[in-house]
Amino acid sequence: MKTSRIFALASVALCAALLAGCDTPEARIRNSPQVFDRLNPDQQALVKAGQIAVGFGMDAVKLALGDPDRIVTDTDASGQHDVWHYVTYEDYQGVVIYTGFYHRYRGWGGPNFWAGAPYYNGYPARIHDRIRVVFGTNGLVSSIQQEKP
Repeated sequence: MKTSRIFALASVALCAALLAGCDTPEARIRNSPQVFDRLNPDQQALVKAGQIAVGFGMDAVKLALGDPDRIVTDTDASGQHDVWHYVTYEDYQGVVIYTGFYHRYRGWGGPNFWAGAPYYNGYPARIHDRIRVVFGTNGLVSSIQQEKP
C-alpha cells in the first residue's frame, strides 16, 4: 500500500515537472521576465500570441518562437545577417510529422543514439521552413517569411 502511494506521488511529480517544462511563450516569459518587461505593450501582446514583427530583437524572437532549428549567416553587400529557421518535417504526401525545436535531435546518449536522427529515423520526409527570420546588421528583425496556413 505504501509503495503504491509513493509511486503515485512520484508519477504526479514527474508529470508536473514535464508540463512545467513545456516550451510555450508563457513558459519562456516566466523564465525571462526581464526581457519581456523591456518590450513595449504591442510587442508584449505579439510575444504572448507567439508572433513576431519587424524590429524585434533576438531575445524577443526567442520569447515568442523559442530557439530556432537552424541558424545560418548570410553575407551580402550590406554586411552579414543572421537567418533563423523554424522548420517543419513532413512526409512526401504533405502530412506534418513534427514541427519545432522540441522534436529535433538534442544529443541524448551521444551522436549515434538514434543513428544521428530523430525518432522518426527512416521515415520518408522533407524539411522546409515554417518561419524564416532575417536579422539586419543592427541585430533587429528586418524580414520575416512565414507559410500561409
